[in-house]
Amino acid sequence: MPSRPLAESTGTGDPRFSVRLARTAAEVAAAQRLRYRVFVEELGGDGEMVDHAARLERDAFDADFDHLLLWDEARSDRDPRDRVVGAYRLLPPEGFGRIGRYYSEDEYDLSVLRGSGRRLLELGRSCLLPEYRGGMAMWHLWTALAQYVRDREIEVLFGVASFHGTDVAALAEPLSLLHHRHRAPEALRVRARPAQFQPMDLMPEDRIDRRRAMLAVPALIKAYLRLGGFVGEGAFVDHAFNTVDVCLVLDTAQMNARQKAIYTREAAT
Repeated sequence: MPSRPLAESTGTGDPRFSVRLARTAAEVAAAQRLRYRVFVEELGGDGEMVDHAARLERDAFDADFDHLLLWDEARSDRDPRDRVVGAYRLLPPEGFGRIGRYYSEDEYDLSVLRGSGRRLLELGRSCLLPEYRGGMAMWHLWTALAQYVRDREIEVLFGVASFHGTDVAALAEPLSLLHHRHRAPEALRVRARPAQFQPMDLMPEDRIDRRRAMLAVPALIKAYLRLGGFVGEGAFVDHAFNTVDVCLVLDTAQMNARQKAIYTREAAT
């Protein structure tokens, strides 16, 4: 893993961000601590390996994934673990080669991606502390992620993203909008596993209030859509995490110049 930051802001304002891959077990634990605050305490999730006593959200995949961490260096007077304010979990082709499976495969049939012969990157566990949402924090994570993708010559990014709650009827409009307007082409169309398969075609397209529906789509999903991303076939109801999940797929070769600018450092110039 590189020791240099993947991205860094050296401005004097507050906050002051840097981004790098976790290098030690303690830094991975800092990511798990952040994930506990977001996925367990805030969103009500749980899991077999969640450590409530230590307040760590973890699972069996953590050891083989790269952990991209966003640090707010302006919080240096606090517990060092609390300086990690954002995180992403990444599985490049080399990581997949070690474990032979993807996290998303518990929810989605990834045959079309696995058989494509292309270099894949699985993304997951994206999170920010509430006070860092809606500002520049996510831009710093995405800038570092774009560099990670370029360095490893990744061709297709994918991973599950979530709507909070498991009331599918309440999500009928945004799920239907994603189905009608943003479903992946056949060559990239992963499909939710039958056990918890939830159709997303819940209402006709002409009955959807597109503005209202898009407002109900989580910010992370909207970000992928702006980059030219798609969703797979069907949603997955994850009762353990108290979410309805969709699988996002992004083909970097299909991004146009404007979309690539959003996703790279050039977006700031």
